[in-house]
Amino acid sequence: MARSRYWKITSDEMDGFAYDESKLLNWEIKCIREPEEKAIFIGVFMFKHGTAYDYESVKGICFYYNNIEKEEIPKITSFLQEKYNGKQIEKGDRIFLKGSKEIYSSKDIGDLAKEMESKFNTKAVISLEFEDLTTEQLKESGLPEAKLLPIPT
Repeated sequence: MARSRYWKITSDEMDGFAYDESKLLNWEIKCIREPEEKAIFIGVFMFKHGTAYDYESVKGICFYYNNIEKEEIPKITSFLQEKYNGKQIEKGDRIFLKGSKEIYSSKDIGDLAKEMESKFNTKAVISLEFEDLTTEQLKESGLPEAKLLPIPT
């Protein structure tokens, strides 16, 4: 199974992609707050086959955070729950929205990134990982070759 990872994608770039959503394995939106040196960020992500939580796999949107004020965490959780539902489960600095709506389209992911940028005063950097996309499908999707990060098999 060949895998392809695209990284350092902006929320605006997501508007131009037309990939096969069934081939998207996972995505991540890392929302970074300036100044970058302070390592203040929120990461929103989803794995197609679920995210490891203890000994089970939880399906749905998840997020993690670093150097975010404690009182901001419920605001982030509420924002995501209002959009995608899901039962909140916490593990360390990760919050899972178990059973939440799953999104795979470039438009949905890009729109979420834009909302996170404006609502939480961040700059979003997006990563996408695909399985079994041919070279031709990658070109047709509009994904930029310069942002392809090969994954060794």
